Amino acid sequence: MLSSRNYPTMASSTQKPSSSSTSVRKYEFEVFLSFRGEDTRNNFTDHLFVNLHGMGIKTFRDDQLERGEEIKSELLKTIEESRISIVVFSKNYAHSKWCLDELAKIMECREEMEQIVFPVFYHVDPCDVRKQTGSFGEAFSFHERNVDGKKVQRWRDSLTEASNLSGFHVNDGYESKHIKEIINQIFKRSMNSKLLHINNDIVEMDFRLKELKSLLSSDLNDIRVVGIYGPGGIGKTTIAKIVYNEIQYQFTGASFLQDVRETFNKGCQLQLQQQLLHDTVGNDVEFSNINKGINIIKSRLRSKKVLIVIDDVDRLQQLESVVGSPKWFGLGSTIIITTRDQHLLVEYGVTISHKATELHYEEALQLFSQHAFKQNVPKEDYVDLSNCMVQYAQGLPLALKVLGSSLQGMTIDEWKSASDKLKKNPMKEINDVLRISFDGLDPSQKEVFLDIACFFKGECKDFVSRILDGCNLFATCNIRVLHDRCLVTISDNMIQMHDLIHEMGWAIVREECPGDPCKWSRLWDVDDIYDAFSRQEEMQNIQTISLDLSRSREIQFNTKVFSKMKKLRLLKIYCNDHDGLTREKYKVLLPKDFQFPHDLRYLHWQRCTLTSLPWNFYGKHLIEINLKSSNIKQLWKGNKV
Repeated sequence: MLSSRNYPTMASSTQKPSSSSTSVRKYEFEVFLSFRGEDTRNNFTDHLFVNLHGMGIKTFRDDQLERGEEIKSELLKTIEESRISIVVFSKNYAHSKWCLDELAKIMECREEMEQIVFPVFYHVDPCDVRKQTGSFGEAFSFHERNVDGKKVQRWRDSLTEASNLSGFHVNDGYESKHIKEIINQIFKRSMNSKLLHINNDIVEMDFRLKELKSLLSSDLNDIRVVGIYGPGGIGKTTIAKIVYNEIQYQFTGASFLQDVRETFNKGCQLQLQQQLLHDTVGNDVEFSNINKGINIIKSRLRSKKVLIVIDDVDRLQQLESVVGSPKWFGLGSTIIITTRDQHLLVEYGVTISHKATELHYEEALQLFSQHAFKQNVPKEDYVDLSNCMVQYAQGLPLALKVLGSSLQGMTIDEWKSASDKLKKNPMKEINDVLRISFDGLDPSQKEVFLDIACFFKGECKDFVSRILDGCNLFATCNIRVLHDRCLVTISDNMIQMHDLIHEMGWAIVREECPGDPCKWSRLWDVDDIYDAFSRQEEMQNIQTISLDLSRSREIQFNTKVFSKMKKLRLLKIYCNDHDGLTREKYKVLLPKDFQFPHDLRYLHWQRCTLTSLPWNFYGKHLIEINLKSSNIKQLWKGNKV
C-alpha cells in the first residue's frame, strides 16, 4: 500500500517519532539559523539564508536582534516557534556564550518539542565539537574559569548531543555544492508539512509510475510539460499528487492547482493566478484582472525553477491564463497537466504523456476490500459477491471506493439486492463524475456517444463511421473526440467502451423520461422494448432500436406505432444465441400490413419472417441493409415508383 512518502530522518535513532500533536503544530518559522556571526555571517550563512528564502522556506537568522550578555526571551520564543534548526558549527562558535545558549535551547526544543536539528560542521572536525577539543577545547578552557559550572556542563552536553546527529561536513569543494545538498535535505523535511494529502488506501502503483517519475526527476535543464490523461475516476489527480510530493523538493517553488475546470466555471480565474504566485513566490500579490495576473506571473517566475500542477483541465483557455507558455518559467521547470481530453494536451504541446489505466484485478479487489471491510481481502462469506462487485467496477478506482463504502456493514441479502439494483440504476456518485466528460461534448458528439453506447459498442470503427456519417453526425471526427476524451477506446479498429461509461450512456437515455421507455430516444434493453411496444403508444422520439432475440419474449411490432417512428434511424434485430436462429418460433410477430419508418439509415434483421420488404418502403436513405438468414426472397414485391 502506498501512502505519502516519508523522507529519511537526519536525526539519530534516539529521536522520538512525531506525535499527533506535533503534526498539527503551527510554526512561525520553518528554519532557525544558529551561527557565529564573525565566522560565517557574510559568506556561507548568508548564502544559505538567501537560498532557503528563495525556496520559499521562511527562515530566521539571529543577527536581527541586538546582542547582549544574556540571550533575549524573544529569541528563545523564536527558537520554540521554529520547526527546524540549522546549527552552523564554525571555528569560533564555542567562544560565543550567546551561541552556546542558543544551542542549549535548540537541543531542549528537540527533546521536548521534537524539533528537527541539522548540524553543519563548517571547516571544523565533528570530533572537536563532540569532545570539545581543538578550538572548542580552547573556548571551554576560558568558560570553565568564568562561567557557572552547571551552565558549562549544559553547553558540553548540548555540543555532544548535536554532534552525534547526522549532518553536513563543509570542508573541501565549492560551498555552493554543499549549500545545494543542505537545501535539498531541508526542503524535503520542510515539505513534509506541505505534502499533499493522499488517502492511505491507495494500492501500490510505484511500478506504474516508474518511467514517469524517472523522466520527471531527471536533472535535464529544459522545461518539461507533462500530461496525465484518462476518464473520470481513474486516479489522474492521485497520480499527480504522488509525483508532486516526491519531486517538489527539486524546485525553488511548487504549486498544485486543483479542480481548475470547476474553479473556472465559478468565475474564479484570478484565484488560481494568485494561488500560483503565493505558492511559488511566497507572498500575496493583488491584481484586478487576468491580463495583469499573466504579466506578473511571467515577470516573477521567468527565472525560477518551478513545479506546477494544473489539475482537471478541459479547455485550452484555462491553461493559457495560468501557464500560457512554458517560456514563462525558468529552465528546469516542470508543468504537469491532468485532463480527460488527450487532444488538449496536443494543443498545448506536452512533451510527455501518461495514460492513467484501470487497476489490475488483484489491486481492484484490495482497494474494494479496504472500503467494504476495512481490510485488504474480502470476508470469507463475501468472496463471491465481492468478485461480482469488482467485475462491475472494471478497475475504476472511484467506483471501487464508492461501491465498497456503500456496502460496508450490510448483510449478504442486502449485498445481493444492491447488486440487482446496479444492473438497472448505476450509482449516482459514480455517474456524476463520469458524466462531466459527456456534458462537455457538442450536440453531434453527444449523439454519436449515445449511438455507440446503445447500439454500436464493439463494432468496427470504419463501419460505425460510415453509418453515422450517413446520419449527418460527422462520425469520423466525432469518434476521434470521444477517443481523446477517454469516452471510447479503439482496439484493433473496434470501438470499445468502459462498462461504467457504457452504463452512464444508458442512464442518460433513461433520464429523458424516467420510467417511460416510449419517450426515450434509444431502446436496447429487451424488457424496455417489450414495455414500450406493449403500451401501443406512439414512440415519436425513438432513434435507435437494438433487440437481442435470444433474450426476448414474444413481441408484437404494431404497424401503427412502428410506422410513426419518424426519427428511427437505426434498427438491429439479432440473436446472440446461434441455436435460437434455427428455431421455428422467432418471437417477433409482424402484421400483414407491416411498414418500416421511411427515415431508416441502417437495417439489420436476422431471421426476418418477411418474404419481401413492404412495397411502400422506399428506403431512399438506407446506407446499409443486412437481412442475414431471413426469409426474404426479393427486396420489394411489385413495382416501385
